[in-house]
Amino acid sequence: MNEYHVLAFWDDEAKVWIGTSEDVTGLCLEAATLEEMMQAASDLIPELLILNGVLQQGDNNPVPFRVTA
Repeated sequence: MNEYHVLAFWDDEAKVWIGTSEDVTGLCLEAATLEEMMQAASDLIPELLILNGVLQQGDNNPVPFRVTA
């Protein structure tokens, strides 16, 4: 896959951004700002892809992703 997609939406009741992805099994993020959520996604997506067997441990290439809000 060339780029992973993350869907972000604002939860007005909880006052946080929620991020999920059909491309990355297990991805569920919550952050106070969209920028914080994007940073968390850049940290967590590679870890989940390794756990899901999509990437190999030690693969240090950046994982491209796009956030749609």
